[in-house]
Amino acid sequence: MIPRPFRIAVFVVGCIVILWLSLAPTEDLPPVTLWDKLEHAIAYFSLAILGGAAFPNHMWRVAGSLFTFGVGAEISQALMAVGRQGDPADALANTVGIATGLLLTLAVRELVKVKSPAGGE
Repeated sequence: MIPRPFRIAVFVVGCIVILWLSLAPTEDLPPVTLWDKLEHAIAYFSLAILGGAAFPNHMWRVAGSLFTFGVGAEISQALMAVGRQGDPADALANTVGIATGLLLTLAVRELVKVKSPAGGE
């Protein structure tokens, strides 16, 4: 198992990267060819998996924190004058990514629990 401090550090770095990508001026961003909403869903899916690994006993807090983080980033974009625009559809895509990532994390956890000798089966 990967040590918890390392998992937390990777999650925090992931959040910092997503925050930078969310708030940097448009011209400073790397060109990406995916659909914008898919990019948002993938980013927050990844954060949800990292958060679930870092804080396995606090999945609802991870979900709530990431939701607040994503909505906050969209509000910040709307308030900044650096060529970015807040978009409720982006916040929805973030939420879909969070839900999908945490559901996958929980499903994998259940599969591991069932297959392990200590899982009772």
